[in-house]
Amino acid sequence: MSHFVALIDANIFYPATLRDLILRVAMTDVFRARWTDRIHDEWISALLRDRPELQDRLPRTRELINRAVPDCLVHNYEAHIERLNLPDPDDRHVLAAAIQCQAGVIVTMNTKDFPDSVLRPLGMQAQHPDEFLTHLHDLQPACLVNAAQGMRKTLISPPLTVDQLLDALLRVKLPNTVSILTQFKDVL
Repeated sequence: MSHFVALIDANIFYPATLRDLILRVAMTDVFRARWTDRIHDEWISALLRDRPELQDRLPRTRELINRAVPDCLVHNYEAHIERLNLPDPDDRHVLAAAIQCQAGVIVTMNTKDFPDSVLRPLGMQAQHPDEFLTHLHDLQPACLVNAAQGMRKTLISPPLTVDQLLDALLRVKLPNTVSILTQFKDVL
C-alpha cells in the first residue's frame, strides 16, 4: 500500500463519474485515499437536493465506497477544527481530517477554499482532481488507464463507447485526464 495520502473532499464523490474514477485509481494503491463520515454526509446531502428519489440507495453506496478502499475513514480529527482558519469556515473539518491522517494533498474541486498560504506550512496542498490524476499518471502511468478501462467495463446499463466515457469525464472537468486517456483509446 502506498504511503502517499490524499484526503478526498465531498465534491469529488458527487458526481458519480468523478467518484468512480478516483476510487478506481485509489484501488490501485498508487495513493492512499482517506475521507470522513462528515464528508460522506456532505456529498450525500448535495446529491439528495438534486435527486431525492435516491434516498434509499445511498446508504448502500456509502458502504460500498468505504469497502472499496480499506481503512479510508479518518477519525478523531475534530480537535483540530477550531484552530483552523479558512476562507469558508465550513471547510475546516476537511483540513482537520487532512491534518489528522497526514495527507499530502486535499483533492477538491474548490482549491481556492484551501489557500496555499495555509496548507504549505502544514506540508500539504490542494489539487483539482484533474491535476491530481495527471500527477498520478506521471507517477504510475498504468493506474489511470486501468481505472478508465474498469469504469467502461462496468458501465453496462447502458454501455458507453470510449468517446462517451471521455465526454463524461470532460463534463466533470477533467480535460487533462481526457487528453491522456485519448492516447489510449484503442485499449479503453
